[in-house]
Amino acid sequence: MIAYKAYDRTRAVAYARRYAFSRNPLFYNFTGVGGDCTNFVSQALLAGSCVMNGTPDFGWYYRSAEDRAPSWTSVEFFWEYMTEAPRFVEAGGNTGPFGRAVSQGELMTGDVIQLANTAGDYYHTLLVTGFADGEPLVAAHSIDTFDRPLRDYNYATARYLHIVGVRVPVSVPDCYADLLAGRVLPSPL
Repeated sequence: MIAYKAYDRTRAVAYARRYAFSRNPLFYNFTGVGGDCTNFVSQALLAGSCVMNGTPDFGWYYRSAEDRAPSWTSVEFFWEYMTEAPRFVEAGGNTGPFGRAVSQGELMTGDVIQLANTAGDYYHTLLVTGFADGEPLVAAHSIDTFDRPLRDYNYATARYLHIVGVRVPVSVPDCYADLLAGRVLPSPL
């Protein structure tokens, strides 16, 4: 049975603050081999949800560099998973965070921004860490940053993802302390 819980935005941002300029030893660093941005944002969302989806190929999970869902590290697959997840629930399952496309003005702390080039290819995933004069501040990896104004990036277009909530099995243990300390990953469900 699946229940819904709130996404903990404070924990997601606290995780990003802790690991924006370093790496959690539980995760492989993909900088230099495709980029670490979506991996980092997935980690922050995990800190805010404590639930992964272990469905092979179509879930959202990380066990190791060699055993992870495409949505954990790929900009496009991440977006697909987060926005299409309600469809999978209707088909009978799916755990983990989920979201919907919004305008920049609807973003909240802990939400996600993805940037595209002039060809329309999305290439970078950022976590919203706050706002200054209505402008989103972000955290990212590959070029490590925290509380960087979105306007400092050079991009053609952006899309904005509001994390609506988290689908969880009726009882799920809280993983935050172990994850933040770099001790242990929760098991994908």
